[in-house]
Amino acid sequence: MNTHDLIEVLGALLILAAFAANQLRRMDPHSIRYLVLNVLGAGILAVIAATERSWGFLLLEGTWTIVSVISLTQALLHHRRPAPSSPPES
Repeated sequence: MNTHDLIEVLGALLILAAFAANQLRRMDPHSIRYLVLNVLGAGILAVIAATERSWGFLLLEGTWTIVSVISLTQALLHHRRPAPSSPPES
């Protein structure tokens, strides 16, 4: 197995780890950790698909990456947003 194959397997394992953890109820699919695993895994596979001109695979992994990045951005913005302050008591 060459370096290219190892990187490809790593990308797949990142996505599969998130998927398995979610199915086993060990990771929330909206959590930052889950989304980071998906962004990294799908991103790796999308780059490989693009370099190999594998258009169907690029469509799948590119879309997966874009959707995961959007979800991760929303999760990070929500995570950093300060909690609403309570109204003063009378």
